[in-house]
Amino acid sequence: MRIRVVWSWAARWGGLSFALAIGGCVGGFVPPARPGVEAPRASVERPRHHLVRDEAAQDIRGATGQIVGSVPLPAQPAFVPAAATSAAASGVLAGPPIASLPITAVQAEAARAAFARSCPGLMRRTDQSGLTRGADWQGACAAAGAGGDARAFFAQWFEAVQVGDGKAFATGYYEPEIRGSLDRRSGYEVPIYGRPTDLIDVDLAQFSDDLKGKKVRGRVSGTTLVPYYDRTQIEEGAIARTAPVLAWAADPVEVFFLQIQGSGRVRLPDGAILRIGYDTQNGRSYTGIGSLMRQRNLLAPGQASMQGIVAWLRANPDQGRALMRENKSFVFFRELDGPPQGAMGYAVTGQVSVAADPKFVPLGAPIFLSADRADATGLWVAQDTGGAIKGANRFDTFWGAGPMAATVAGGMSARGTAFLLVPIGTLARLGASQGAAGATPTP
Repeated sequence: MRIRVVWSWAARWGGLSFALAIGGCVGGFVPPARPGVEAPRASVERPRHHLVRDEAAQDIRGATGQIVGSVPLPAQPAFVPAAATSAAASGVLAGPPIASLPITAVQAEAARAAFARSCPGLMRRTDQSGLTRGADWQGACAAAGAGGDARAFFAQWFEAVQVGDGKAFATGYYEPEIRGSLDRRSGYEVPIYGRPTDLIDVDLAQFSDDLKGKKVRGRVSGTTLVPYYDRTQIEEGAIARTAPVLAWAADPVEVFFLQIQGSGRVRLPDGAILRIGYDTQNGRSYTGIGSLMRQRNLLAPGQASMQGIVAWLRANPDQGRALMRENKSFVFFRELDGPPQGAMGYAVTGQVSVAADPKFVPLGAPIFLSADRADATGLWVAQDTGGAIKGANRFDTFWGAGPMAATVAGGMSARGTAFLLVPIGTLARLGASQGAAGATPTP
């Protein structure tokens, strides 16, 4: 992902339900002046700002904010090896004919556009799932831009497969909007930082083949690489000299949750929108404060929702600050001149894009979710990843921006059956058949 552009409320908060965008205000956590440390400045190097106005979002799924149930298609019984770490190792079964799936014309057209946008990366990337090769997608990618009936396109070029037991769980994420200003002023005093100049990324594979795929982040202190500053140190002014300030927010709670989501919009006093997205992170481990609050019985029954947690943080500002600081992870942003991007580097689309584990889903592939919620059911395209989105048939649905997106994404918790759409011929090449498991790709 980059690590990931956008993160899920529900995924990061251990499955808690969230239903409302953040509002209100609380005293700001402004890095105080310290001896030898300057207060945060407007920027180290003044950024060039890309301001946009709101744009209308297409309602692809008839989202209303109300939960409308549906009956998922049944998954086929399957034996899944306990140690399976990829789709190929989990086994694949033939799914239903795509023409038989309840895909609406609007969903199909939106998914085809997202699939076509993902095609360059889909054909270029090594598929970690072990199911496909780049060349397998060439025919479908070439046909994606030809127009015509989008439902017929998917039926002609794809076959549905069930990965492992097919039992799916889906949460939701969205692009939050917070209040901010380009300049520090009364009421806008919480810095939204860009990448610090002294943050260093180290690819450990350059030092040992045994460390392939492992990286660390830190800073140089004298002649030693040490961990980078944690959340507390940053909020107390440790990076005031080294990090640009992209904007000044009105509410530290909003900024904290903006970091959980990984991208969002800053609404300026004149109504303009500054879009920001994930750039990097300080290298410290993430701690979900929702789990801490449950363990410590800080939430009353019925309060385990986004608005309940935010209300508690605002009602207990000192304890809230200390609690948030237990999450030592800190996200740095960059300005975006367009929509937020997913792990593939392409724009993600509300009600179309979904985050998945690339070890079980080829990034860029379409997925049909048959869920116990009508708004989650339908065709999606895997264009993103997430730190909490791990394993087979685990998905995080993206809902775009705005109050409705916040409501639906915050409360999303859907279960059902997932069918991965792969190029026709994939099952035959893998040597898999209906009822077989543990398929292994052939070269």
